[in-house]
Amino acid sequence: MKETRLIMGMPITLEIVGDSTSTAPKDMGNIFDYFTYVDKTFSVYKDSSEIMRINRGELSIEASSQDVREIFALSEKTKEESDGYFNIVNRKGILDPSGIVKGWAIRNAADLLKKSGYENFYVEAGGDIQAHGSNALGKPWSVGIKNPFNQKEIVKVLYPGNKGVATSGTYIRGQHIYDPKKMAEDITDIVSLTVVGPNVYEADRFVTPAFAMGKKGIEFIETLRGFEGYMIDADAVATMTSGFKKYETNR
Repeated sequence: MKETRLIMGMPITLEIVGDSTSTAPKDMGNIFDYFTYVDKTFSVYKDSSEIMRINRGELSIEASSQDVREIFALSEKTKEESDGYFNIVNRKGILDPSGIVKGWAIRNAADLLKKSGYENFYVEAGGDIQAHGSNALGKPWSVGIKNPFNQKEIVKVLYPGNKGVATSGTYIRGQHIYDPKKMAEDITDIVSLTVVGPNVYEADRFVTPAFAMGKKGIEFIETLRGFEGYMIDADAVATMTSGFKKYETNR
């Protein structure tokens, strides 16, 4: 069973394999409802969201929901672990935790599916993926990395197993990631960075600051235990971390 809905300003796709029980549609509906809740809570485009209420000074972080407090704590942790290259204050000077919320939400959705007893599924939101088990053919899930200069072309096919994959780039949404240390400057030396991590939350929270570092970002990913990365620069030259090739094998 597979379904895609537009939530959080992006297509979100769920696929469950090998389970024909009547509860699958309801469980998938619950997952989409969860993403709708995340959007209502964290969106910087909805005036009623907790994030926008905090930005307007109507709600303190201390008085916000447990999920919002968790995201702020995780954001601060990521900022410290990335030497300040992760920062939820955007160019407009408002708090925008979207660089960590998406992966966090995908991971949580996958955990909900596992708790419901599903073994074979994937959850994708805006190109970030958490897979588990096998696909409809009984084989490992595969993830394609697009050529940012020709999006109809796949330059790499990955087999991440039960790990998470997150990609940041400027080739679809333009300049939406910024170096917090040089906020006025666009990032132009790289166009795409894909990270494979222990889960999609971990991959997503590090791919954002790594991209903000420009070409140095792939070196940062190299230093992280349990992470691999694949970068494409503005000259269409690819650089990968030392252990990345293991994910190109259909194990």
